[in-house]
Amino acid sequence: MSALPLAISRRRRRSVRHTLDLRVSPYAYVAPFFLLFCAFGLFPLIYTAWVSLHEWTLLSDTHEFIGLDNFSTLLADGYFWNATFNTLSIGVLSTAPQLVLAIWLAHLLNGRLRFQTLFRVALLVPNVTSVVAVVVIFSQLFGRDFGLINWVLSWFGAGQIDWAAGTATSHIALSVMIMWRWTGYNALIFLAAMQAVPRDLYEAATLDGASTFKQLRSITIPMIRPTIVFVVIVSTIGAMQIIAEPLLFGASMSGGAAGSTGGPDRQYQTLALFVYEQGFGKFDFGYASAASWLMFLAVVLVAGINFLITRRMKGGLV
Repeated sequence: MSALPLAISRRRRRSVRHTLDLRVSPYAYVAPFFLLFCAFGLFPLIYTAWVSLHEWTLLSDTHEFIGLDNFSTLLADGYFWNATFNTLSIGVLSTAPQLVLAIWLAHLLNGRLRFQTLFRVALLVPNVTSVVAVVVIFSQLFGRDFGLINWVLSWFGAGQIDWAAGTATSHIALSVMIMWRWTGYNALIFLAAMQAVPRDLYEAATLDGASTFKQLRSITIPMIRPTIVFVVIVSTIGAMQIIAEPLLFGASMSGGAAGSTGGPDRQYQTLALFVYEQGFGKFDFGYASAASWLMFLAVVLVAGINFLITRRMKGGLV
């Protein structure tokens, strides 16, 4: 008789442990992410907002509270708006052609090709290459006097273009670097989505006489629309945070001098480079923090607009 209550007690304890396991374990599994996010994401964001409300420089130990003065000064700063324009210009020039080319490459690799694995691995080579090596090589290609690009353009009567001197030319040069690095990476993401498209749809379209381009436009793109939306948003966020390419491009084209200003006329200084200049060039952390927060809001706004546009393109893609 004494064994029965003991068995019941054991079953109850097992039931309680099972219930706790079902309810608590999922939170335990995701807890490391939220802890890391709070430590390296949320806390820096909040602390940066606090710093932006102060006159905060490394040249002084006192940090005077000034409210929104940094933001008002920033909105009247011509250099800030110049950096905003450069960021949007380089972002559009690099992102739009890059996504179109990535979809086309993914479509080619999704077909029947020999050495498919070799081609797919080759697409990742630009992405894993050091950004320093990429900028140095492309800076030589876009050199004014002995660059390969100018040598090819001379066949068509074009003169020696100083790619780093002008706004449009420097934006084109930087966009080509960014496209070269990220097109293959995005192509593999699109290719993974295309692998999930039923092959029966392509076979039926082929029997109906649809061309390869027609199949891409009418079958592939509508079927991978969620992936397109994801890549567009991620690429837009990345384009708004460009810093390594213009920083190293300026240093390379100026013979090793610091390139935080984005050229002598700030012709290719991006928002991230502007923040870097204010924070680590002038040590004005309060002003740099205010610029960082406006940059963060700009990224959220542009990504949101991009999301709405790509979602509304649903009818036009079919």
